[in-house]
Amino acid sequence: MLKNLRLRGVIVLVLILLAFLYLTPTLSGKLPGWWSGILPQEKIHLGLDLQGGMHLILGVEVDKAVENALDMDLEGLRTDLREKNIRFQELRRQGIEGLAVTLMREEDEEVLRELVATRYHEYRKEADPKKEGPSYRLVLNSEAKTQVRQMAADQVLKSVRNRIDQFGVSEPDIRPQEDYRLLIQLPGVKDPDRAIALINQTALLEFKLVDESMTAKAALDGSIPPGSEILYEVSANPDTGELIKTTPVLLKKRTLLTGEYVKDASVRFDQYSEPYVSLSFDSKGARQFARITEENVGKKLAIVLDNNVHSAPVINEPIPSGEAMISGSYTIDTARDLAIVLRAGALPAPVKILEERTVGPSLGQDSIDKGRNSMIVGGVVVLVFMVIYYGFAGLIADLAVLLNILFIMAALAGLEATLTLPGIAGMILTVGMAVDANVLIFERIREELRLGKPPRAAIEGGYSKALVTILDANVTTLIVALVLFQFGTGPIRGFAVTLSIGIIASLITAIFVTRVVFDYLYVHRRWKKISI
Repeated sequence: MLKNLRLRGVIVLVLILLAFLYLTPTLSGKLPGWWSGILPQEKIHLGLDLQGGMHLILGVEVDKAVENALDMDLEGLRTDLREKNIRFQELRRQGIEGLAVTLMREEDEEVLRELVATRYHEYRKEADPKKEGPSYRLVLNSEAKTQVRQMAADQVLKSVRNRIDQFGVSEPDIRPQEDYRLLIQLPGVKDPDRAIALINQTALLEFKLVDESMTAKAALDGSIPPGSEILYEVSANPDTGELIKTTPVLLKKRTLLTGEYVKDASVRFDQYSEPYVSLSFDSKGARQFARITEENVGKKLAIVLDNNVHSAPVINEPIPSGEAMISGSYTIDTARDLAIVLRAGALPAPVKILEERTVGPSLGQDSIDKGRNSMIVGGVVVLVFMVIYYGFAGLIADLAVLLNILFIMAALAGLEATLTLPGIAGMILTVGMAVDANVLIFERIREELRLGKPPRAAIEGGYSKALVTILDANVTTLIVALVLFQFGTGPIRGFAVTLSIGIIASLITAIFVTRVVFDYLYVHRRWKKISI
């Protein structure tokens, strides 16, 4: 028994030591150099309601996604009609309702009907009442529109979540709302303008050939050749990161390759320690890039991002590796943000900020103060009551409660979880549950003592009889907490995290730690009377 007691005592001491180690980064302002890389370094992360941050509601302009889908079908229909040698007078998009087509010959209407039935079955063909002759409207059905809108909203949610995750925000809360809106909460964000710019960036990446038939200046002074366009090179201001247009570049309009094939993008440094963005394509993109560079050796290939030319290097030789680079006067932050957007993908539809709110650190500190005060007041009342009602045994229960709080805070730091205001409420609830477990044990010990059993037998009987009830109550509560964590969002998950950790900690302290103390006093020290 004595050897077993020593082992259990060592386990308790190790748990307390580990708890203090994990809490040291949170409690200490600055850690010594030798601590780094050897011992825990994570602090307890505070949620938006405690440390401040950003609260955004974004509206996804899903009708723009419908327009894009119609434009793609418009180009597809144009190609199909030309392949079948069907001449048409007009082919255009009508807002977000559908397509309008006017044929040159009425006898081609049957071919158009077959095309719509086989390849464009989301459309309903009908005669255009406003025009005479073979003029038709292809109306997109409502189910297809709804599907396009929902897919656009889902893709925006995924892209925004990827960007925010790579931005480095701890425990962001990003979830959809009604009317194609997104709720975004970013705790601890110190640069809201940069976060908004990152979320809103479209990142349309294109590779186009430079038109070297004339200079850009001559094209601007005279006329731009058919099939070409003027775009401007940009460089980033090293102080602000703002893009500044500098030199005009004459480009072929045709896009040879887009950013949809980008597999990875990362920040690297050149021989002058200047940051640039390195790109690598997937297998399909790598094959296309290899073909493009092979067919255009000696020509300039412009890298165009959101209609801005970031670089236009000369293709000296074929590049079969499927790698490219975007260089410019980037800062580390602007290069990193660009890499994040390219990895996460472009937004399929524009978004606009419907609501923006910044929670200041002062409000967060006020919440912390109120939460701490409520915990202190509630905890002191419980601790005093336990001592008054159970005497010395109440002191042992109080020790278990304090250790319970210590273990919860250490677990939050170790698991890199986020402490929120509802999380503090979960901790207060856990304190009550920990005391409840001790009350059950103490009442069973009292019953055993009334039966005339000696202290050691009363302690063993009290713990064994209360164990099943304690486990039943705590395990069922733990199941509920896990369900809340799985299906809840935001504050509910914060509550569930601390409640789950607190239940496990209370089982350890109420059943294991207090038993070690009782066994030490009444078995090892041979106390004859239990103050309970």
